[in-house]
Amino acid sequence: MTVELRTGHDEVVLDLTEESRDFVAGRGDGLLNVFVPHATAGIAIIETGAGSDDDLLAALGDLLPADDRWRHRHGSRGHGRSHVMPAIVPPHATVPVLDGRLALGTWQSICLVDLNVDNSTREVRFWFLRSA
Repeated sequence: MTVELRTGHDEVVLDLTEESRDFVAGRGDGLLNVFVPHATAGIAIIETGAGSDDDLLAALGDLLPADDRWRHRHGSRGHGRSHVMPAIVPPHATVPVLDGRLALGTWQSICLVDLNVDNSTREVRFWFLRSA
């Protein structure tokens, strides 16, 4: 399954847990893979809603400042950092699925992380690998 999401023109952490739950419902045991086919976005498993999503953006801002230090310079100021981010927040995550339910911890959510303010639309792909 592929979904297209509007991320707007701000740095975002978008919760994909509900889409992930819906996708695996009734599929039995296996693995869910979530992948974003973009050079400037990643997938993280993180707590959301209690400030951790904002903390992640702040930490990435500290690690990867939006300034003119980057050699990759097209787009908005600091755009090159968006191309480095997937080395820190990879473009994929794999989650165990048990009896058609995500085997996430109590506070874990599957999220799209996007620092690229120049691209307001993202595609996310979901795959399910059923266990034998």
